[in-house]
Amino acid sequence: MKKMDSDKLKKCLIGGVLLLLIPLVLVLGVWLFADSQYLILSMLVAVLSCVPFLIRFERGKSGARELAVIAVMTAFSVIGRLIFAPIPGFKPVSAITVITGIALGPEAGFLIGSLSAIVSNVFFGQGPWTPFQMFVWGLIGFLAGAIFYRRQKINRLLLILIGALSGVLFSLIMSIWTTLSLDGTFLWTRYLASIVSSLPVMLVYAVSNVVFLLILTNPFLEKLNRIKKKYGIFGG
Repeated sequence: MKKMDSDKLKKCLIGGVLLLLIPLVLVLGVWLFADSQYLILSMLVAVLSCVPFLIRFERGKSGARELAVIAVMTAFSVIGRLIFAPIPGFKPVSAITVITGIALGPEAGFLIGSLSAIVSNVFFGQGPWTPFQMFVWGLIGFLAGAIFYRRQKINRLLLILIGALSGVLFSLIMSIWTTLSLDGTFLWTRYLASIVSSLPVMLVYAVSNVVFLLILTNPFLEKLNRIKKKYGIFGG
């Protein structure tokens, strides 16, 4: 009974941090600081992204191995974004984040999505958009993990749907930043105009997510599941 209560408390804390606290920090950050303190805001989101991972997984001998896997998957995501940089909207970040969520759990998925944004923006340029990218890529990893984690078999059609919707979700949330960044106020007309203007890139990104997921999911899952089982990490 105590273990069940502890697990419920962990889930509530994780959900509160990822789905309530981080979005609140983003909105308050834009409202209070406009575009002037985006680096501080990015670091705060990065720290908060680590909290659910630390809550979910007990630290012990396996901790260093788990962190090593997180670092490697983040590196794959960042390198993939760099390689496909010449093609606007065509990038494997969401796909790798989704795969991580599936294999390692929603908390790890959120962390890798968040880290992928802030690390890759060292090359692409940090800015007030970075905290929103961290949140939306993290959210994509979290949702994928919540849907697929611990499933023995991945439904291919559902995976394709997740890939396409990830592209849409990314554009919808980034359009919130576009709307707020102008003067700190949210106007529906401005938001809808931003969505319409982003439709071509949204379509390309949705298609690229599906393509990368179909190519990368099986080989990555095979390797990650083998590592989990061999070293007994991430509940493996």
